[in-house]
Amino acid sequence: MTKTHHKLIATQLNISEKQVENTISLFEEKATVPFISRYRKEMTGGLDEVQIADIKTLQEKYEELEKRRESILTAIEKQGKLTEELKKQIDATYDLIELEDLYLPYKIKRKTRAVKAKEKGLEPLAKIIFNQNIKDIENEALKYLNDELETLDDALQGARDIIAEEINESKKVRDAVRREFKYTATVKASVVKTKKDEAIKFKDYFDFEESLNKIPSHRLLAVFRGVNEGFLRVKIHPNEEKVLEKLDKILLKGNGNASAQVQDAIDDAYKRLLLPSIENEFTKSAKEKADQEAIKVFADNLRQLLLSAPLGEKRILAIDPAFRTGCKIVCLDENGNLLQNDVIYPHPPQKDTFKSASLISELTSKYNIEAIAIGNGTASRETEQFVKQKVRFERDVDVFVVSEDGASVYSASKIAREEFPNFDVTVRGAVSIGRRLADPLAELVKIDPKSIGVGQYQHDVDQKELQKSLDTVVESCVNAVGIDINTASKQLLTYVSGLGEGLAQNIVDYRKENGAFKSRKEISKVKRLGNKAFEQSAGFLRIRNAKNPLDNSAVHPETYYIVKKMAKDIGLSLDEFLKDAELRKKIKLQDYVTDKIGLPTLTDIMKELEKPGRDPREKAKVFEFAQNVTSVDDLHEGMILPGIVTNITNFGAFVDVGVKQDGLVHISHLKNAYVKNPADVVKLHQHVKVKVLSIG
Repeated sequence: MTKTHHKLIATQLNISEKQVENTISLFEEKATVPFISRYRKEMTGGLDEVQIADIKTLQEKYEELEKRRESILTAIEKQGKLTEELKKQIDATYDLIELEDLYLPYKIKRKTRAVKAKEKGLEPLAKIIFNQNIKDIENEALKYLNDELETLDDALQGARDIIAEEINESKKVRDAVRREFKYTATVKASVVKTKKDEAIKFKDYFDFEESLNKIPSHRLLAVFRGVNEGFLRVKIHPNEEKVLEKLDKILLKGNGNASAQVQDAIDDAYKRLLLPSIENEFTKSAKEKADQEAIKVFADNLRQLLLSAPLGEKRILAIDPAFRTGCKIVCLDENGNLLQNDVIYPHPPQKDTFKSASLISELTSKYNIEAIAIGNGTASRETEQFVKQKVRFERDVDVFVVSEDGASVYSASKIAREEFPNFDVTVRGAVSIGRRLADPLAELVKIDPKSIGVGQYQHDVDQKELQKSLDTVVESCVNAVGIDINTASKQLLTYVSGLGEGLAQNIVDYRKENGAFKSRKEISKVKRLGNKAFEQSAGFLRIRNAKNPLDNSAVHPETYYIVKKMAKDIGLSLDEFLKDAELRKKIKLQDYVTDKIGLPTLTDIMKELEKPGRDPREKAKVFEFAQNVTSVDDLHEGMILPGIVTNITNFGAFVDVGVKQDGLVHISHLKNAYVKNPADVVKLHQHVKVKVLSIG
């Protein structure tokens, strides 16, 4: 990366060049985004994860642009056409589209109409006509007739083909067409007439037109889905009259015969070459923009889902409800280990409520169950009511309804088979439901995020970019919370800064061979876990009940010496220092600033010492649906009901009110004011009150 790139990135992100330079140097040292944002604030000037990730994205973009620039320069040089002026133009641009425009006239072409015309010797005639200084073009064209060009029309057509291609390759012309696309283009969709009956789900787009500037991402993605499924056709076109008017102003020099030929070439160039080329360009750009918005919605939802309130280390009885096949039940200890599994049949056709209630009561007593988790799929409400009304508990047991999205994917996965080789998918699914209540993050990292059901057109967007974004979110959430290295699964460890799948497996293997880690220092004994991986990961790995209490905190081992010095300076042991908040207030942070450790890091350390190892997430709260509402038939307009937000999109939020079908709260009804983004008003899994406006 050059200074120029640093400056460009700094300008785009409205930060200093030094911040960019330092951040990129950390990337070159293999530092991760979570590590940089948490433990290198002095170097970055306090940049957050989003800004650091943006630097990385732009860095990769400019690196790709440089590769393309070198490739283009080499290609033109091989043709012997690389002039100093052209090289200056190519070197001066940092826009990929402009770079491709500069290369376009030198691109090796297939046998275009213009290439064929040039092979017939018509290039001089084309230049004469394009200059528009000649009056008698017919006599001039006659000079070019031969065995291959038998008529005057053949010669003039060939000359126009050459002119059309030159017009298409003109940067000035292409920029003019792009401007019209930018300001006047519309998205026009129409149904494929032979498939009209099959395409009913796209009926809103059978005869559809909207400004490209204004069309929301979800509508554009819906149109593209219809096109991909073969039901719709779409055009993204600007105002043709305005485009041709602008091109005439740029290219026509009079109104003689030569200008008339150029006019024909302009029309041909636009319809045959410019329009398809730039339509593809804007279609791709619009799709990328819509993808980015949809990916952001998914990523934001996933972040909220992963950071959902955990119940914590509780003994849980989980139920995967069903009617005919019975409700699968499992009992889990406080670490999520399976203690017992069984099946009950409290619903028709068996309806063995007494035996089912007795078994749940017996198991809750036997295993000291503290909470019950019920999946929100088929028979969920009926199972919830059965448990609350029929089961007797010796002590208070909270009942939670838990999202099942993706549980079936997990239960059939390789991960689940490795965890529970002796149990079938029904048991694994119930275990997943229970573990989600205890710690949503730890369980959901085992599932492909696309299967969790909180996205918007997630199957229609660029899958590589989607996966990259979702992986970033998972990594961010895991490191924001921190994990217990002695209980974390391989999947959870994989996302810890600096680890990855190989080292995660090595940590699990080390635990099996040596037992629990007793200190952070011991982590460095893991096979292939070198100094760099230790530096990147140690601050995010917690060790409970370690001899050094800082091992269960977000304080990085590299700064332990500072905390110890603070304690010593006021005459306390480390344990005493951590326990006494009032004495810690005597510390003047400025006294501990060095050339490497500044106030941002010192402030973070003191904040962490207030509650070492604290979980930043809220605690799970019990939610209850309206008891007399279990199906859509129980709803009527005007009802006010409790509900849980299950998904957030650009056009509104979906809310579960316990009737087996989520209701949509349109963006226009989220608040008594204009709402730009539904995520500004509601959060995933938020407990809300909704009013039924209509039932469809």
